[in-house]
Amino acid sequence: MNTPNKLTIARIIATPVFMATLMIEFPYHYTVALLLFAGASLTDMIDGKMARKYGFITDFGKFLDPLADKMLTTAAFLGFIKMGIGWQVTWIAFIVLFREFLISSLRLVVVSSGGKVIAANIWGKCKTVSQMAGIIFALLAYALISDFGIDGSGFTLACDIIISILFWVSAVLCIISGVIYLLDSKDYIDPSK
Repeated sequence: MNTPNKLTIARIIATPVFMATLMIEFPYHYTVALLLFAGASLTDMIDGKMARKYGFITDFGKFLDPLADKMLTTAAFLGFIKMGIGWQVTWIAFIVLFREFLISSLRLVVVSSGGKVIAANIWGKCKTVSQMAGIIFALLAYALISDFGIDGSGFTLACDIIISILFWVSAVLCIISGVIYLLDSKDYIDPSK
């Protein structure tokens, strides 16, 4: 197994650890969750660059890498729902999960129909980066407010607004990338089979 795929598997293994640190209250748990999420997100960037630079691109990696990203970001959105960040996170999580289940299923259909594994397009990559940026900002805000006591209605309101904007941008990119993937896969979709 090559190094990029090992990094992808490490990201998958880190996901439940991240979610546990986000959900279980202990001193500075938001800070620990932030560091874990940021570290896991960094492996996504590193494994992609390494795979392209050294020619380590495999069907296994093309399939597993976006799946690992989905696991990590979904864990964060589910954690935010449990934390009660707001109704909009529930809708954003729904949009993200709806798109991810649809596209993951399509990937399986395409492969089983004799097609190749379709790697994430630029819109999908932008979607993932925007989700990770929004989640990192939200975790940073929670760490500053809860772990370090930085408070004030103006600061909290500004953080809420920025988090909302980042999450809605990621939801829009999620829809765009999903539609593009559907169009790219249309030749392999045959409802009669």
